Amino acid sequence: MKFPTRDNRPQPFGRDPYLAPYAGDLERRQLAAAAARRRLLRGGPETLAAFASGHEYYGLHFREGEWVFREWAPHACAVTLIGEMSGWKALPAFALYRLSDRGDWEIRLSAERLWHGMHYRLLMEWPGGRGERLPSYARYVVQDERSGIFSARVWRPERPYRFRYEPPEPFPAPLIYESHVGMAQERAGVGTFREYRETVLPRIARSGYNTVQLMAIMGHPYYGSFGYHVANFFSIAGRFGTPDDFRELVDAAHGLGLRVIMDLVHSHAVRNEVEGLGRFDGERSTYFHAGERGEHRAWDSLCFDYGKTEVLHFLLSNCRFWLDEYRVDGYRFDGVTSMLYRHHGLGRAFSGYADYFGGEVDEEALTYLTLANEVIHAVRPDAVTVAEDVSGMPGLAVPIREGGAGFDYRMAMGVTDMWFKLFDLPDETWNMGYMYHELTNRRPDERTVSYVECHDQAIVGGQTAIFRLAGAAMYNAMRRDSGDSRVDRAVALHKLTRLATAAAAGHGYLNFMGNEFGHPEWIDFPREGNGWSYNYARRQWSLAEDETLRYGQLEAFDRAMLALLRGKGNFYDCAPQRMRCDEERKILVFERAGCFFVFNFHPTDSAADYALEFPPGAYRIVLNSDAAAFGGFDRIDCGMTYETAAVPDGKGRSHQALRLYLPCRTALVLQKA
Repeated sequence: MKFPTRDNRPQPFGRDPYLAPYAGDLERRQLAAAAARRRLLRGGPETLAAFASGHEYYGLHFREGEWVFREWAPHACAVTLIGEMSGWKALPAFALYRLSDRGDWEIRLSAERLWHGMHYRLLMEWPGGRGERLPSYARYVVQDERSGIFSARVWRPERPYRFRYEPPEPFPAPLIYESHVGMAQERAGVGTFREYRETVLPRIARSGYNTVQLMAIMGHPYYGSFGYHVANFFSIAGRFGTPDDFRELVDAAHGLGLRVIMDLVHSHAVRNEVEGLGRFDGERSTYFHAGERGEHRAWDSLCFDYGKTEVLHFLLSNCRFWLDEYRVDGYRFDGVTSMLYRHHGLGRAFSGYADYFGGEVDEEALTYLTLANEVIHAVRPDAVTVAEDVSGMPGLAVPIREGGAGFDYRMAMGVTDMWFKLFDLPDETWNMGYMYHELTNRRPDERTVSYVECHDQAIVGGQTAIFRLAGAAMYNAMRRDSGDSRVDRAVALHKLTRLATAAAAGHGYLNFMGNEFGHPEWIDFPREGNGWSYNYARRQWSLAEDETLRYGQLEAFDRAMLALLRGKGNFYDCAPQRMRCDEERKILVFERAGCFFVFNFHPTDSAADYALEFPPGAYRIVLNSDAAAFGGFDRIDCGMTYETAAVPDGKGRSHQALRLYLPCRTALVLQKA
């Protein structure tokens, strides 16, 4: 199959024969993206990246000695700035004038009329109504602690923050530390950008991760939404600090050699009308689809109209904004499955290729995602984009020039589903072939990021891996001397699942903060149902530092695992090669980049003198999950060198093999000595 690209050069799309019946659909999608690109650029800028600069036109700017404020509100009949400068009254001196029938409004004010730190809003009037609104391009939105009211805030300090460090070059494979700034501190309360920069970033760098993924950075009125009910797309979440605080955080991460990506929530928006975009100028359909299509019932939110030019301008500019303004290194696009399908993926199994084509696919959303990736990579060729899609839509992480949507990576969401299914089964029934298939099952033309668990498993109503494995023993048996068999099992499998996932991953690995050391319990943000408590919206880092508990041993293993993978610079350049799937003994063995990963998942049976065919030579153990430092039982002498020897196959021939002692629930990694 060959499909036209923007420069009309035919390029192959994948190597999947099952896509052959849908060649016409794939071609039509590429032509639709090209048509949308032409439409957006007609009579305007020469490139899509230049088009995506709405944030430099709309909103509040200080230009050539005066303030200029612009807003797009096509259904409004009057717009006025109100705030501290007007005593929160609608004064004629602060009324905007309409620039054109398109719906742009503007006001110009002398320098002294507005000042740094000043709070303001819009008073929007439309036929039959009026209401206060926050500007759609507001760059800094804060909430008054006493009244709870949100307002935009002027941010123009005398000494704006100046970046000191250049972003690190892209890594061969992202090792991602997924984080939430607000709950990253140990004290009960809302954490800040400054606290995260001072206490968490150094910890991440020491741990061996190379990429920080930040959740909840965009402005959201309800803290408990985990940052996924966004109202202010161009504003940092003001509860965490100032715009310069966030700049300093990103800069500090770069100084530590860490790249920073953030969650970009363009799959939906909060319903709020005063704080957000709902009925922004009196009409629900200004930014969103009209009627049922504009309602996301499951998420209680609104769905963007990706076919509208002004909405594309808004969202594509948002893609560029965070790269330009804060030097973030890319995005994880949240809720891609919800964007791609009119049914939002709810209650769908996606059992065949026909599910990826047809009337239920939102082709306009797919076009938007393609254009978004084009903008991002044009502005920052080194930027990284990751798609969170559970459906398996083919082509998301295929380059645009080859007919895909242009994401650099997609989340391997089936891996975590596999682990949590196995956690509920007796260990002795775990199927090694199924496990290896799920760990390595990915499209050959798309790069993936794997994980055992992310924030989704940790939120209230779910369970982390360690909690699912240990159960109630988490509360009273995590002492190193407890001898509790449930905790022994949980600690052992916590290490094995992570090593198997990271070692077999396609092109990257992800962990949610605290899960590397088995953080106990769930995440529950303050809400009425828990008495507005912050007790579960924090990270108890001290647990990993308490030498009487087992959390620190899990953290030590995680660091050793990442050090091993990072030490092999080409580790993710090649694919894992299966060597043994022993269903009876529950032993799984595979090789990758010169590392031999040997797992014994059996709950009770250790394998003595277990023969494995290896390339001839001497080998040593470079990682042992059973080491005492990692909470194991130290049943193996890691100082030994293992030599291959000829082993007869019973057919008059022989092969070179190692004979190993494989304790139950243990993983070994060997390399040539």
